Amino acid sequence: MRILFVHPNYRSGGAEIAGTWPPAWVAYLTGHLRQAGFDDVHFIDAMTDNIEDADLAIQIAELRPDVVGVTAITPSIYRAEDVLKIARDVAPDAVRVLGGVHATFMFKQVLSEAPWIDVIVRGEGEEICTELMLAIEDGRWPADRHKIRGLAFRDGEEIVSTPAASTVKDLSKIKPDWTVLEWSKYIYIPLGTRVAIPNLARGCPFTCSFCSQWKFWRDYRVRDPKDVVDEIEDLVENHGVGFFILADEEPTINKRKFIAFCQELIDRDLPKRVKWGINTRVTDIYRDRDLLKFYRKAGLVHVSLGTEAAAQMKLDQFNKETKVDENKTAIRLLREADILVEAQFIVGLDNETAETLEETYRMAWDWQPDLANWSMYTPWPFTPLFQELKDQVEVYDFSKYNFVTPIMKPAAMERGELLDRVMNNYRRFYSRKALFHYPWRGTGFRRRYLLGCLYAFMKAGFQRTFYDLGKAGYWGPQTKKSVDFHFDETRQLAEAQLEDWEASADKAARAAERREAVRAQMKERATERGEGFKMPNGAEIRACGGGTQQMEDV
Repeated sequence: MRILFVHPNYRSGGAEIAGTWPPAWVAYLTGHLRQAGFDDVHFIDAMTDNIEDADLAIQIAELRPDVVGVTAITPSIYRAEDVLKIARDVAPDAVRVLGGVHATFMFKQVLSEAPWIDVIVRGEGEEICTELMLAIEDGRWPADRHKIRGLAFRDGEEIVSTPAASTVKDLSKIKPDWTVLEWSKYIYIPLGTRVAIPNLARGCPFTCSFCSQWKFWRDYRVRDPKDVVDEIEDLVENHGVGFFILADEEPTINKRKFIAFCQELIDRDLPKRVKWGINTRVTDIYRDRDLLKFYRKAGLVHVSLGTEAAAQMKLDQFNKETKVDENKTAIRLLREADILVEAQFIVGLDNETAETLEETYRMAWDWQPDLANWSMYTPWPFTPLFQELKDQVEVYDFSKYNFVTPIMKPAAMERGELLDRVMNNYRRFYSRKALFHYPWRGTGFRRRYLLGCLYAFMKAGFQRTFYDLGKAGYWGPQTKKSVDFHFDETRQLAEAQLEDWEASADKAARAAERREAVRAQMKERATERGEGFKMPNGAEIRACGGGTQQMEDV
């Protein structure tokens, strides 16, 4: 059976300005399928190769696949639907499969607007996809589709979802097939080397209200560090990878396993051949302040910190559980360890003003990260924060939900003004860095890396791809009132399907609420019983030892 995976051609002028990123999803799915005996697997990276629809149609027709599979995040969902529509026209007998976070939670809307999609894989794909492919190969499709967990499909006029499948419990079975990718295409511009995005852990135990990853993965699980370093060693030795970024939401959560991962890299002498970066939380940097130089020894050179917002009220709204002054200290600790640090700010909520944007710039310059990034708040329709703010959302064109387009309109600003103020922050920050910092501070690797980052910014700026500025028609402050984001106003909002989808963090939060409710009830009853009651000698009831302090709840 011939399986074809396609990565849809979608660009936003966001993360891709740093290079061409390898679609790791296809390697992880292909690896699992090969273990099940599927050896006729093909891949078309329409995004990296910038393949137009007409050329894609020719390639699909020539391959004559039995299955065409596509994945999509929210902004690429329409392009993924287009790929499968092309497959319907040129390979009508192929089963058309869609996966990814958006389709997982928005399957009713997707199947309604794209009825040519045969089936949606909901959640973690490896085991569900393999079971689906076996059913197709054995001729049990579509008869057995109701028996396979983790699917959604149309059955006549009805849209059906089968019960959610279990997450992958045995992570030792996760063995990606990196040979499915053409590695010469995937270059990290700042270092001019091949780049990979392997995976150490899945999920996240935290519940940041703007994030969907903890919802999607459900359980937080960490792979054996030796298995992951086996992958990295293969990527370095057999595919020429010189830089990787761990795909995890926060790889440092499990301190013990992260240390083991770093030690394994050192033991195999890999830091001389490959450098790497991560995203993590300020609190973990505080916790590991004495280990930062060890992490640097293991090859960690770039940390992106979710500082998120300059105003503490915004940190509270996002449930980040960090304090503003902690951000500055964490950045200093990383720089002292010779690790480049990038500060991430989320901007563009309802309460954003020119003054709060100026505040983020002043804080960024005061904190002195090596890099700074201002991301537009993007209200994923399946996150808790969206449920709180959805009455304020006016744009339902998901192709613009890409962190660079201002989906939300602040009460005191127009979208064009918001974009202009963000661009002003970028211009000032990187102009000063380029003139006074990057060429003169540090030597060797640090200087080369920072100049490489500056080159990536300049390249995207001159090509007008940064923040999709060319398409929006932004050329500076004089154009802020004429910017056109080309929103498709015909798109309508649909509800996410979350009722059958429960993350471990959800369960933990409800359990904590129940415990707190029981404690409150016990305290109330104890107070009622104790009011006005005295010992026979007339003394009041006191804590053990005769003091006035009560024992704290555990």
